[in-house]
Amino acid sequence: MTGLPTAGEKRRNADEATGSTPGGRTIPGWLRRHRGVAAAGVVVAAALALVVGTQLAPKGDAVSLSVHNAGPNGARALGQILGRHGVSVHSPDRFDAALEDLRAGSSPTLLLYDRNGILDAQQLSLLKAEAERVVVVSPRLETLTAMDTGIRQAGVVPDAFQVLDPGCSHPDAEAAGQVTGQGAFVYDGGMSCFRAAGTAGMLAISSDGRLAVLGSTAVLGNERLDELGNAALAIRMLGSSPDLVWYLPSIADAAGSGTGETLDDLAPDWARFLGPWLLLVAATAVAWRGRRHGPLVFEPLPVVVKAVETAEGRARLYQDSRAIDRARDNLRAGLLVRLSGKLRMGPAATAEETISAAARLLDRDAAEIRALINERPASEARLVAWSQALDKLEKEVKTR
Repeated sequence: MTGLPTAGEKRRNADEATGSTPGGRTIPGWLRRHRGVAAAGVVVAAALALVVGTQLAPKGDAVSLSVHNAGPNGARALGQILGRHGVSVHSPDRFDAALEDLRAGSSPTLLLYDRNGILDAQQLSLLKAEAERVVVVSPRLETLTAMDTGIRQAGVVPDAFQVLDPGCSHPDAEAAGQVTGQGAFVYDGGMSCFRAAGTAGMLAISSDGRLAVLGSTAVLGNERLDELGNAALAIRMLGSSPDLVWYLPSIADAAGSGTGETLDDLAPDWARFLGPWLLLVAATAVAWRGRRHGPLVFEPLPVVVKAVETAEGRARLYQDSRAIDRARDNLRAGLLVRLSGKLRMGPAATAEETISAAARLLDRDAAEIRALINERPASEARLVAWSQALDKLEKEVKTR
């Protein structure tokens, strides 16, 4: 019969009713009805995963003059430039690793930036012996003395010299031309280049040419690398050999060497008795002050303070702050309130009504009483005399 569905049509109708597919897979009804919402949720989840992954990804460090630091005080730009020119830049984080990189390299150059003077003389000698060439950046006095190169500190570049000329015949300095001199140190001894004044220069090179002392981190840093001849000087000094060991000592190197002095080593011998002595002094002070004040006194609350004590305390506060006008206003307002009560005029009586009633009661001129009550004393002495006159007026009203 043509009106009845076939077996295939019955199966398709059943699949559509239950959400099943011909292959036996079942699609949930909610997902079928909210395909758009499900797709938006997947997109949002993927975006959140991307943001979290980006935030958790390593971003380098913030160590000054580090080749992994992309900030203004870092040297990541110079490290990448040297890498593109075929220089293998090694950045060890420990002294032993730096020695291994120097021994494994081919005629390696060592860049040393020990701004805290962590390395001792023995460590510096080992580094110098393993490197073909050493570039020391802004070294401390102890570092220069330990290297024994005849180069010594000679001060800083004056503020007037923001740009320095080569001023020497060294090929690296002549090729670079002018460089940044702001905030740099100068050194004397060997061949001095980029001199601000006199014989001291920002760049000092030893007589054998194996050691160069550079007194500026700005020449190598990201912030000023593209200015003047900074990049040219940095690349020529550090890119002459295929291997460059970029070493920034850390406090771990001092602890590992076992030669660093601790606070106990630096303190004098008598300092060990200082702690017990301070404890004894503190205990004596506690006992002395505790006996001086005596035991606590318990007093039931609320505490009743006499009105005269309150008035005297407020008067002393007015006197200390020299608040003559404030004291005058309070005395005048108190007098008018008491006079209106004595004259039975009620709380709504004005000052003029109270003055007129007092004048009629005393049979005196109202203008005289008004001038007395409205007077503004200009000094503390006049304030005392004026308050005595008000007190006399109040007594006259009370006695009538």
